[in-house]
Amino acid sequence: MQNTIPSFIIIDDSKLDCFIAERIIQSTGNYAVQTFMEATKVIDLLKNHSYLVSENKTVIVLDIQMPIMNGFGFVEEFEKLHQSTKDRFEIFMITSSINDSDLNRIVNYPSINSIQCKPLTKVMVSRMVDQAISFLSNSA
Repeated sequence: MQNTIPSFIIIDDSKLDCFIAERIIQSTGNYAVQTFMEATKVIDLLKNHSYLVSENKTVIVLDIQMPIMNGFGFVEEFEKLHQSTKDRFEIFMITSSINDSDLNRIVNYPSINSIQCKPLTKVMVSRMVDQAISFLSNSA
C-alpha cells in the first residue's frame, strides 16, 4: 500500500518567508520540508535526477517574485522535464500580492495548481495536501 503523505519543497528568496512556511507546514502535519532560496537549484536537482523522488507527491510552494529565476521562469523549465518527473509534483504559487497579469498568466502553465497570497496558512497547507493526495488516488 502506497504512503500518501506528501513532502514539501519551499522555493522563496526570503529566508524569513522560508522559515515561516516551513513552521506552518510542520505544524499542520508530519511533513518533510526542504527549503531553497533559488529556483535554479531545484530545477538543476530535477534535471539531474539528484532529487530522490519517492512514490509520494511532493508539493512545491513557489514564490513568484525572485531574482535570478522567478516563479514563472521555474515553471517554464519545469514543464520541459519528462512527464514521469512532472507527475510527482504539485506546484502552488504564492505571492505578496496577486495581480491580474499573474492570474491571467497561470492558465498558460498546466503545471501550476493555483496561486495564493502570502502568508501561507494551515488551511492552505491542508488544501495542498488534500489535492496532492487526490491526484495520487486518481493516478493509482
